[in-house]
Amino acid sequence: MIKLILKPAMLLAVFTLVSILFVSWTQDATKDKIQHNERQLLIERLGELVSNFDNDIIKDKYSRTLTLHGVKQAINVYPAKQNNKVFAYLLEHTYPNGYSGDIRLLTGINVNHQLLGVRVITHKETPGLGDKIETRKSDWIKQFAGLSLSNPTKDNWKVGRDGGTFDSFTGATITPRAIVTASYQLLELFVQKPKLIK
Repeated sequence: MIKLILKPAMLLAVFTLVSILFVSWTQDATKDKIQHNERQLLIERLGELVSNFDNDIIKDKYSRTLTLHGVKQAINVYPAKQNNKVFAYLLEHTYPNGYSGDIRLLTGINVNHQLLGVRVITHKETPGLGDKIETRKSDWIKQFAGLSLSNPTKDNWKVGRDGGTFDSFTGATITPRAIVTASYQLLELFVQKPKLIK
């Protein structure tokens, strides 16, 4: 009787061990590729927001730990320069209240406190609904270029359903609301907290 129980238990243990080793090997084997792909995506997003810089924008990156969107987080800052003078900042930050959790964003702001644009780096929003925040799915997110704290007015920095000027997607209001709120809050922080920039 014990032999009958031991044999399947041993097979299960071996199978579990092999599975764990395979998953671990796969994770190690793909880690560098994933990091490379994430870096390439970031470079692509940086290029979508600003193109006329002459510095090594990735090398010049620095980080600030601040409370933004109600959470303490590390904000990566990429200064865009021309002739060694900063004309814009690209800020990588996380908005924690998307429909399905965190939305990692890259937001460009020029020295006159105007948005150059907003791009999504990573998210877990619902495919076919909330993923319209991606430029490959929709142009919706491109409407933020040129906006500021006063354009539109504070009361209009909301989605239409909340009485603001920003459209939402059919069947998805939480995700557009998240991007609008995140953009406004980052602009506020940028203007009010000079320590965010060097």
